[in-house]
Amino acid sequence: MILGIGLDLCETARIGRAIERPRFLQRVFTPAERARILAASGQRRAEIAAGLFACKEAAAKALGTGFSGFGPADVEYVPDSCGRPVAALHRGAKSRAVALAGGGWRMWVTITHEAGLAAATAVLEGDSVP
Repeated sequence: MILGIGLDLCETARIGRAIERPRFLQRVFTPAERARILAASGQRRAEIAAGLFACKEAAAKALGTGFSGFGPADVEYVPDSCGRPVAALHRGAKSRAVALAGGGWRMWVTITHEAGLAAATAVLEGDSVP
């Protein structure tokens, strides 16, 4: 059962400028995400950061709260063995998913980049509504 859907679009250049500030990197991204961003260079670094940022925003929308009760670093995206983004929710974001789904849940995500933009969609799927 689909419990929520979120979509976000952001400018790669804007996020590229934001990640130049260490405080932004620390507040928004998990250690694994920061490592992935910082391992890239040039435009690719900004694209990765923008895609991850869009995913976090999309997940917050799918959870129905925005970033109320949790922060961006509570939503973590890491690629699986095929490179597909996989969502891991922590602390307040995980609590919100459990509250919405009752039992089991899964966050499906997709990211795309085009012409200086990054977009992401997140769908929260649950076994049942509490």
